[in-house]
Amino acid sequence: MGIHLDSDLLQTFVAVAETGNFTRAADQVRRTQSAVSMQIKRLEKTIGAALFERGSRGVLLTRKGSELIANARRIVALLDETAASLHTAPLDGPVRIGIPEEYSYAILSRALNAFSRQHPKVEITVRYAHSASQKAAIESGELDLAVVFEWQDYSDGEVLMRDPTVWATSTLHSAHEETPLPVALYSRAGWCKDFAIKSLEQRGLAYRVAYTSDTTGGLKLAVASGLAVAPVSRSNIPADCRELTAADGFGDIDSSNVVLHRASGARSEAIDGMADAIREAFSSRVIAAG
Repeated sequence: MGIHLDSDLLQTFVAVAETGNFTRAADQVRRTQSAVSMQIKRLEKTIGAALFERGSRGVLLTRKGSELIANARRIVALLDETAASLHTAPLDGPVRIGIPEEYSYAILSRALNAFSRQHPKVEITVRYAHSASQKAAIESGELDLAVVFEWQDYSDGEVLMRDPTVWATSTLHSAHEETPLPVALYSRAGWCKDFAIKSLEQRGLAYRVAYTSDTTGGLKLAVASGLAVAPVSRSNIPADCRELTAADGFGDIDSSNVVLHRASGARSEAIDGMADAIREAFSSRVIAAG
């Protein structure tokens, strides 16, 4: 006799796996924490194995949980797409969007996938680059929509979330205790000089540049490997790493907002639909992180 997997239980399972926390998952699926715990217990009873174990930063997938998560995500995504398709007429036309590395996988990948499946006739073009390049492309009309960081000279764009840049260090190493402090920085000098380096100098911290990278992924690698501390947006601190707070002698580097920009001439139902999908993706992230 086959196993019957309840879609509601799978949705809750995915929420817990992605947030790593029962409380945040409860907010995301709009249930109480006790209801989420009961649903996970029901799913574990159905499968006959534990799906989560407690770790230092929340709950982690067990081996059986890791085997289930990929299929569970596909099932939940398909159900979401099916429900949306029953209430929304398919759109068509081109949409050119710019996205930053920090949110490309964790937030926007699911939004883009769901949107493209729901509206297969929309021709989506994605540009993956840093914020200054994306804003220039919006102003020149090369992009319709762009998600960018703004840390100064705030625009009148639509703020999706506040995500300040902080110093991060590995919990498995002690780079932050070294003198001089080994730091990883972007190869682009402007922001690093005006904000990252300035924040160290204001606190009287001696430092040496131990690692440079063109990408956020490179900085996260430097932190996770224990080679250096690095400036990372708070929502993107890697696993087994933590924020260096005022108690450590550090503090926020900037007060970045994540902002959605739209080109002045970008007007179509397809662009409106994509903007809505981006807003929904960030809204879900903010609820889960609350």
